[in-house]
Amino acid sequence: MKAGRSIAAGLLAMLLSGTGVAQADQLLGTYVARISEKDHQASDGYALDSAAQVVRQDRANVHRHIQTDEEDDLDDWFTSNAKRARFEQLLNKPGAMSNSTRSAILHGEPLIEVQVYRQSVKVRLLD
Repeated sequence: MKAGRSIAAGLLAMLLSGTGVAQADQLLGTYVARISEKDHQASDGYALDSAAQVVRQDRANVHRHIQTDEEDDLDDWFTSNAKRARFEQLLNKPGAMSNSTRSAILHGEPLIEVQVYRQSVKVRLLD
């Protein structure tokens, strides 16, 4: 019985300290963006071929080119090219967006919401 209590106490200590347990990713905030025709092209004019590239280009258009759509929110996270490159990496991770969301972004002009976390992002369609 004594050994069982020691194991339970050790597990409780691990849970309380966060050791061995995945800690929740902290939500930093959200923004809304309209993906439009201009977001489907890179700054030098070539067509983009992934949803992650299109969402990244939307942020470049907002921050660098000051080409916003009426429904585009400003964000505080993707203000530089280096930050947008990291953003694209996060967008390509499993779970960042569903296949149907990826398809809608790549082939259309949907309104999206982007949830920004410390270690990840999540994109969902609003229309």
